[in-house]
Amino acid sequence: MKIVISWTILIVLMYTLQTSLLPFFGYNGVSANLMLLLTVSTAFVYGHRQGILMGLITGTLQDFTTGSFFGCTILSYMIIALFFGKFSDRFFKEQIFFPMLSAPIAAIMHFFIMTALLFLLGYRLDLVHTIQTILQPLIVYQIIFSWIVHKIVYSFYKFTERHG
Repeated sequence: MKIVISWTILIVLMYTLQTSLLPFFGYNGVSANLMLLLTVSTAFVYGHRQGILMGLITGTLQDFTTGSFFGCTILSYMIIALFFGKFSDRFFKEQIFFPMLSAPIAAIMHFFIMTALLFLLGYRLDLVHTIQTILQPLIVYQIIFSWIVHKIVYSFYKFTERHG
């Protein structure tokens, strides 16, 4: 029970940070997506099943609060968690290079999944302009914050090993 409460507090704190403080440091309305980083790091450290669960939780939280099409973010996060979770047994969990490398890849995957879903729903986007104004700054923020988020998830992993 202590572990569930700890994870709940972490998710709420990360989401609060993402929605309240980070927009002040954003560029053109774009700031770090801590929920995506949390999902990817959880998938790396714990495996694809726990990563998918984290993607479900964080995606649901984002879909409920953003007011966009419900389920799109959930689907995107779960696909990304499945992809990166398959690598969880192929690298050392305390290693930081691979999670930092995966942060921009996950951002690109999320961007194109969401763009494809919006296209299927009938919306048209100027893809080049959207990549320049949204995706490029997002990639920079994801790289910057990936180390911090991965360290937090890894410390939770160590905590759950001791108390689980």
